[in-house]
Amino acid sequence: MRDLSRDPTPQPGDQIHQPGHPFDGFTVISVYTRAQSIADGVLADASTGDLAEVSAQHFPGVHVAMTAAVFALIEQAVANPKHANDWRGVWHDVLHMSRACPVRVWQGGRLFRVIITGAGRKRLHTLKAISHPDETGRLCLTIMLPDED
Repeated sequence: MRDLSRDPTPQPGDQIHQPGHPFDGFTVISVYTRAQSIADGVLADASTGDLAEVSAQHFPGVHVAMTAAVFALIEQAVANPKHANDWRGVWHDVLHMSRACPVRVWQGGRLFRVIITGAGRKRLHTLKAISHPDETGRLCLTIMLPDED
């Protein structure tokens, strides 16, 4: 059995030993890493490519990603010819509001609201930001819809 406090990535067959944690005593049966979810398209990496500079401006040294649903929301807003949206501008608004105007805050996460025009009839969108370590222990931030985990 491995010491999970030294290796943050549990492997199938590992047993969780963290008193007070809801999964204390459970055995890991499957692992799905952040890298796998990005490769599969479940998450969109915002720390590389066109959005990397905006992500680093708001969260330096943190790996930032968004769920496919948030990606689709921004994509719809940018594609709308009635609004002058671009990816970097909308992403800047999302990350800024995640820090500046939380609606509800808990350890490791927060709900926040941001105006995104052109993504349908609704202008004010509630999103969720979760900070957590990835499989290597690196600090990460994931932006998602409120009902996503």
